[in-house]
Amino acid sequence: MAETIGSLADKLSIVELKVYHMREQVERRDADAAHRARCADRLAVLETQRDDLAAELSQLWRGVEEGSYRPKVYRQFKMYNDPRYRIPETK
Repeated sequence: MAETIGSLADKLSIVELKVYHMREQVERRDADAAHRARCADRLAVLETQRDDLAAELSQLWRGVEEGSYRPKVYRQFKMYNDPRYRIPETK
């Protein structure tokens, strides 16, 4: 599984914000019907994405709790701003 609990939570929070703001557009009274209909279609897609992400997060969490899934920990090896990794300039 390529996703982590953190990455899924991050994606879920982003899509939830999109759902919130798209719902605002659907409910706007100053927008025309075409705009609201287009936003309603997009809202349905966003809600499906949110539900899929939430289900995946729940499934992953269940696997961790049951011990059937053990997440890998990937270390970060940052090389920028470290003078040991700079290649000397040649002239």
